Amino acid sequence: MTVLAVDPGQPPFDRVAELFDAYRVHYGLPAAPAATRRWLAEQLTAGRLQVTAGVRDGRAHGFVTRTVLPASLLLGTAWMIRDLYVDPAHRRSGLARELLRHVVDEARAAGALRVSLQTEPDNAAALRLYAGFGFRPVDGLKSLSLPLTPA
Repeated sequence: MTVLAVDPGQPPFDRVAELFDAYRVHYGLPAAPAATRRWLAEQLTAGRLQVTAGVRDGRAHGFVTRTVLPASLLLGTAWMIRDLYVDPAHRRSGLARELLRHVVDEARAAGALRVSLQTEPDNAAALRLYAGFGFRPVDGLKSLSLPLTPA
């Protein structure tokens, strides 16, 4: 497998946008290929999100997105994995592990203080993968959110 950074205009971008839309559908949202492609291109172009694709046989089969945040109290940076998705036909092939390893290695090389992520509490496969890398639940924090648009 080859791991490639993806930007709009590069050959893997269209396939990653397709996978990203499939990822959204996986979580119960309606397919919206054009809107997904536009949104993803905007996020990448603005530098709010970075995407890495796992490519085998010249075709992207999975992706991971991340963002870099200030770790203000420690005067450093923290990386946050936002999304990790592998095409169902390529799951259990080591691709997710390879993508995760790539982000962790990049963060470590960049001097990041930590890598964080969130997943659904019933996503047993993801929880096993993340635990195998050493990710642990954060005790003492509560995740809060303020919706700004009507549900």
